[in-house]
Amino acid sequence: MGFHTISNDKDLKICVFMVGLPATGKSFISQKIVRYLSWLSIPVKCFNVGQSRRELGVVSPDAEFFNSQNEENYKLRQKALSNTMEQLFQWFEKEDGTVGIVDATCSTRERRQWIIKQCEMYDIKPMFLESWCNDDELIMKNIKDINSTSPDYTDVDPMMAELDFKKKIQYYKNVYESLNSQTDSEVTFVKLINISEEVIINKIQTYLQSRIVFYVMNIRIKPRCIWLSRHGESIYNVEKKIGGDSLLSERGLQYAKKLKEMIEENAPGEDLTVWTSTLKRTQQTAQYLNFKKLQWKALDELDAGVCDGMTYEEIEEVYPEDFKARDEDKYFYRYRGGESYRDVVIRLEPIIMELERRENILIITHQAVLRCIYAYFMNVPQEESPWMAIPLHTLIKLEPRAYGTKVTKMKANIPAVSTYKEKGTSHVGEADVSNKKNDKFHNLLINAPEIISPVASSTNLGKFGDLSKQ
Repeated sequence: MGFHTISNDKDLKICVFMVGLPATGKSFISQKIVRYLSWLSIPVKCFNVGQSRRELGVVSPDAEFFNSQNEENYKLRQKALSNTMEQLFQWFEKEDGTVGIVDATCSTRERRQWIIKQCEMYDIKPMFLESWCNDDELIMKNIKDINSTSPDYTDVDPMMAELDFKKKIQYYKNVYESLNSQTDSEVTFVKLINISEEVIINKIQTYLQSRIVFYVMNIRIKPRCIWLSRHGESIYNVEKKIGGDSLLSERGLQYAKKLKEMIEENAPGEDLTVWTSTLKRTQQTAQYLNFKKLQWKALDELDAGVCDGMTYEEIEEVYPEDFKARDEDKYFYRYRGGESYRDVVIRLEPIIMELERRENILIITHQAVLRCIYAYFMNVPQEESPWMAIPLHTLIKLEPRAYGTKVTKMKANIPAVSTYKEKGTSHVGEADVSNKKNDKFHNLLINAPEIISPVASSTNLGKFGDLSKQ
């Protein structure tokens, strides 16, 4: 089931062309935009000119390859861009794409004018997004990140790689022409200075373009932690009922006390802000935490409509067609008089924007809501996210990085029921760890570095992928 209409302009296709010197965060920003739009169910894809260059056989070039005085190499680089553009146009035509992102340097006005003319031939709206950076510390950090991950520097001594990369930057600087509202007055662009210190916007014309601009304006790259936890076990959890505004069970109250200890042990000295939903069970879970607390209606659990307060067995008996329909398309299925997972994602967008802007946050909320937030940070496909198991009495620590999210999970030594429901059954309980779907899901989730998780109990949770099997 497709759903991505967000503009009044029929069949509008937008392409974002990155602009900037190497090591200014272009790939980081590109990946963030892809993740954000994918999370909103908007068809988006990133096309990397460096990858097109490697496909031409130029796999590990040294800095001299990027010297514009070398006419032969300049033609190869132009060919790589042309091939990337061709892939982009084919994707728009054959796969009904909405937003394409070209991760390149687009460093001269001549090249940008050529891009604009190419896009006009295919009725595609070009938008340039420049990352301009003079923060030497940030640039050096990016250089080290790139040299440790880029295929261009595989098996190259780190010191030699750094020297070569700096020389490459200098070659680009020799010809680089930054965007500005005087010489580029008719060009649609946004210019980010040092990621978010200053933003210059010119001729942003469509709703979707403005959405992208608003998002990138909120991006921060300072080190920070986002802590996630479900509320403690509730009385409804014990009774296998969904929804409602139940109080915590006795074990849930124990977890509320334990959560305070876990935060003190694992985030000593951190100035946290605690976000909860407006429901009693999340506020009870936060009651012992000595931090500023904010309630968000947007963090309330998915509204189960007429099924609120029922067990899955009761839903299967009373509404068998709805039960089956939800299992078949859990992300888009909307409860009668209630919500779908997609509805939850839409109301969570302001939360995501605030999370991108803020530093250290602890969110205490509900299973469906945490699935959606977790899916955003880990780039989980929308058809998979509603089937993630987020166990009770587990504290999850997310550390957003330039090219992924580091995940650590801590299990409290307080028992709780499992609220996980497998597809095709009304039974609530532990997921089958031998289930091949879970194995596939485990592989899908490893988009961040492999993490060994510390524990807050004698139970060894193992690696990150196990989260989908509890």
